[in-house]
Amino acid sequence: MVQAQPERITQLFQVQYPIIQAGMIWASGWRLASAVSNAGGLGMLGAGSMYPEVLKEQIHKCKAATNKPFAVNLPLLYPSINEHIETILREKIPVVFTSAGNPKTYTGVLKEAGIKVVHVVSSSKFALKAQEAGCDAVVAEGFEAGGHNGREETTSFVLIPAVASAVSIPVIAAGGIATGRQMKAAMILGASGVQIGSRFVASEEASCHPDFKNAVVNAREGDTMLMLKELTPVRLLKNPFFEQVQQAEANCVGKENLAALLGRGRAKKGMFEGDLNEGELEIGQVSALIDRVQPAAEIVQQIWEEYNAL
Repeated sequence: MVQAQPERITQLFQVQYPIIQAGMIWASGWRLASAVSNAGGLGMLGAGSMYPEVLKEQIHKCKAATNKPFAVNLPLLYPSINEHIETILREKIPVVFTSAGNPKTYTGVLKEAGIKVVHVVSSSKFALKAQEAGCDAVVAEGFEAGGHNGREETTSFVLIPAVASAVSIPVIAAGGIATGRQMKAAMILGASGVQIGSRFVASEEASCHPDFKNAVVNAREGDTMLMLKELTPVRLLKNPFFEQVQQAEANCVGKENLAALLGRGRAKKGMFEGDLNEGELEIGQVSALIDRVQPAAEIVQQIWEEYNAL
């Protein structure tokens, strides 16, 4: 049986707690990242929704707000990836989480600069590829997670122990984790740390729109669904835009028409600008357990205290 070893994560990232704030687009700016890092976890900037100049500005503001380590999340499918890599190297970011692409592409370059690299995976097969590419750890992200997700629909309770048994590098559990109880379950299944997204969306410091935060707080079981599998799978909160996507998929309109329906800036419209009707609202199933917006430091402390109480 694989044993949880939280010290592998705390030592790897030089943090107090093995709690990582996910790099969610339109939610993970410098205020949230610095607040989580100052509270003892690992805060993360979500570069997926940032132009190169914006990422530079966010890094500088985060450095001014905390002297603790923080990370940058880098989805490898975004067009500004090379400029983001240059910024990360220049600014000497200590930890980078990559996702949505081949980990071999940039892991070597980042590792040569002394950066710790973690790749997000949705299967044991991809976890092994990340390990072979030289990654320092992997995030095993289950089907329950918000945002972009794997097509396999493997739940966290299956994925975490499978990945923990397959690789020798540390495993960070993600997908359906918002409480200390869920963190404890993930660690029992073989994870050495947890990555949490949805609960930090409902934080005072998250950069997303207050109306989106309130929609997350009001969500219940069954209010999210994995959609757009023909493009890039994403878990969405049900709203009128979701219904348009659902109808289009039921009519088998094809990739081009789905892409046209999605258009540009749909996630920004929903999560950052607060258009709850026409916007794309990305959030995890665990939103059903979130009942209020809190300071990020309070969230970290509550999760850690509940975890230790068990």
